[in-house]
Amino acid sequence: MLRRTADNVLPPLAGVTVAVAIYMVFLYAPTARGEGDVQRIFYFHVPLAVLTFVAFGIVAVASAMFLWRGSRGWDRLAHASAEVGMVFCTLVLFTGMMWARPRWNVWWTWDARLTTTLILWLIYAAYLMLRGSVGVGDQGARYAAILGIVGALDIPIINRSVYWWRTIHPAVLTMREGGSGLIDPQMQATLSVSFVAVALLYVWLVWLRYESMRLHDRVEAVRRRVLDIGPPAAATH
Repeated sequence: MLRRTADNVLPPLAGVTVAVAIYMVFLYAPTARGEGDVQRIFYFHVPLAVLTFVAFGIVAVASAMFLWRGSRGWDRLAHASAEVGMVFCTLVLFTGMMWARPRWNVWWTWDARLTTTLILWLIYAAYLMLRGSVGVGDQGARYAAILGIVGALDIPIINRSVYWWRTIHPAVLTMREGGSGLIDPQMQATLSVSFVAVALLYVWLVWLRYESMRLHDRVEAVRRRVLDIGPPAAATH
């Protein structure tokens, strides 16, 4: 029942919400004074950044549950969330550079927030490379789980970096002086819809990857039964 509902509801819901968000970003939200149209990248950049943190936070929680309970289901969730988180984190860096080029006149600078975000990308790239180098049920899956937990420690550092160090990265949602960085209701509405769109996209993509891994595990289990090979230690749930 849950699978059928997710398969039938998530794709159209995410698609419609993304379409509405794109319409609001380019045709509804006003152009920020002194920023120009490049500021519209912000409506994609910020939700992607927040959902990147959510994705890698879920990797850490699911990895901890996998180490505790040994359930392959938690391991699948961590792996699926890491893959989607990497896509989002890559887009965060890419959209950030697109904004930085006209505003800072450089594609990249070793700003504290940019650097710590790049470190996060590298950590989870290593996580996925480790996952790709080991099979299901290997000890390597547990090493990857530990890396998935340790990597999440970078998230609060990224979040606080604009307050702890001198940085040129703007603090958008909450200004350094306090208060919201957005006061225009149309901008606030557009950002809210963009958040919902990116969140639904995250849930849908993770669901697709989770189900793909579950089906792969079932096929692998059948193959092992046919060949009379014992099941991998962590692939029994």
